[in-house]
Amino acid sequence: MNFLIADDHPFTLAGTKSFIEESGHKVIATCTEGRSALEKIKRLLPDVVVLDINMPGLDGIEVLELIRLNRLPVKVIFLTSHNEMSIYKKASEYGVDGYLLKNFAQEELADCISTLLRGEEYLSPRISSNLVKDNQYHKDQILAKLNFVETKVFELVSRQKSTKEIAELLFLSEKTVEAYRTSIIDKLDLPKERNSLLKFASKFSQFS
Repeated sequence: MNFLIADDHPFTLAGTKSFIEESGHKVIATCTEGRSALEKIKRLLPDVVVLDINMPGLDGIEVLELIRLNRLPVKVIFLTSHNEMSIYKKASEYGVDGYLLKNFAQEELADCISTLLRGEEYLSPRISSNLVKDNQYHKDQILAKLNFVETKVFELVSRQKSTKEIAELLFLSEKTVEAYRTSIIDKLDLPKERNSLLKFASKFSQFS
């Protein structure tokens, strides 16, 4: 595969380039700032781009966003010092293919590249463990807004149960279940539109 690497730290840039080339791949360009990286990505269309997040010109998140907006057919790996969930989630929103930490680059970069070759996404185990904790925290915050029966209804909705099925399982009338569904939508400030609770609950179930 052909790689482009962008990092404003010369030592990291040289080390990453050396590792990738020793792994049998080709580094067709290197950059030390985001704007030139984006220009070279558009012109050269490498298979994989390895980006730092903190760079002058454009930061890595901005480069990723513009790659996706321009529909450039490249895979993007973030090699960064940032382990904050807020930054990872922003990268995930823009469709990052790999996310690993510089402190563990030697251990993880080969696995990341192999994972991308299989057509899968790679997330550093150090980040994924934090993500589980973060998701559990948000899950607990959401459930704290609901009373006992509302929580039961919400969990059954997340398991794709219909109003009729929920009524049978909880020994309630369908009208009562609908009232609880409306209450949950109000408490969680969800859109007043068809299936908004189902969509949210289905996404919520992925936190577990």
